[in-house]
Amino acid sequence: MSATDRWAWAEIDLLALSENVKTLVKQAGRAELWATVKANGYGHGAVEVARTALASGARGLCVALANEAHELRQAKIVAPILIVSEQPQAQHEQMLRDDVDATLYNEATITSYAATAARLGVIGRVHLKVDTGMHRVGAPMKDALARAIQINDLKSLRLEGVYTHFAAADLPEHAETSVQLQKFKELIALFGQNSLRPKYIHMANSSASIRELDTESDMGIGIARVGIATYGIAPSIELESQAAKLKPVMSVHARVSHVQHLKAGEGVSYGLRSKLESDATIATLPIGYADGIPRRMWSAGGEVLIGGKRCPIIGVVTMDQLMVNCADAQIEIGDEAVLLGTQGAQTITANQIATRLETIGYEIVCGINSRVPRRYIDAKK
Repeated sequence: MSATDRWAWAEIDLLALSENVKTLVKQAGRAELWATVKANGYGHGAVEVARTALASGARGLCVALANEAHELRQAKIVAPILIVSEQPQAQHEQMLRDDVDATLYNEATITSYAATAARLGVIGRVHLKVDTGMHRVGAPMKDALARAIQINDLKSLRLEGVYTHFAAADLPEHAETSVQLQKFKELIALFGQNSLRPKYIHMANSSASIRELDTESDMGIGIARVGIATYGIAPSIELESQAAKLKPVMSVHARVSHVQHLKAGEGVSYGLRSKLESDATIATLPIGYADGIPRRMWSAGGEVLIGGKRCPIIGVVTMDQLMVNCADAQIEIGDEAVLLGTQGAQTITANQIATRLETIGYEIVCGINSRVPRRYIDAKK
């Protein structure tokens, strides 16, 4: 579906994305910037984002799934790709054929991946992920050296990198960040004592990059695995000021598909839960929760920009449509509304929406699904 086939669409500003990447490359210093394009580029389009990021200074890419890496290879993208968690054994052959960097941390998975690489007659590049405190995935600290030795001793694998992930770098006052950093530095020193010197040593994510935390090591090349910041969204409200140079890449638009003039006391949408306190013009937009607009936006103070003014969403967001209270404004069918982005002097950001919904900006942009066509603004224009 093209962006002209629906009266609802998302615009992806690749020029803004390019400028964000250039800013983040400078902030990364000696480290290489690898753009995270998992989840279809956080809803922005993985292939388009990857090409723009690489053309703007990124040296590699990060994804979550083997199939996401395969999509990039099918698009003729040849840059390094790191899959940031272990994948099922059934995916190992495709990963090796796609020449990606695998993340491994469990003994059995390392053995299995090595066996597949040996059968194919290739050397699999491996980044060992270590759990320094987040407790999601990764080799426990006490097992990390043994896992690195295991990888190093297998002829069909090469220990390409060692890394960890911050649990709370988006919260500047949280003490765990410095604890994790110290643990990781001590581990890398231990690796060096055991003659294990991978090419890459990395732990910086968007938050660490924006804060310019010292995550570099003299033993290897650093990588800044930057995700949400690439898309112009601060990782947290606490980092908004430090991310001020970044520009939002996605905006979401719709055209008014129906206009009603209702009297005070009338109810709107399912359950008639929203009653008008005064006569008002109600505009219907052809976009709803099946497109990624949260159903509860009506009760969380959600707003839409129409005519450069903030208008509240009224009534339950339905599967394909939502209603907006435009008060006494003159609204016509076909008028443009902005659900995310800027219109006139007003702006609605992903983090503003997220705050109302008690979530994070990541969820807002990732939630705008493929039913909403993307319109790309080319970085070359």
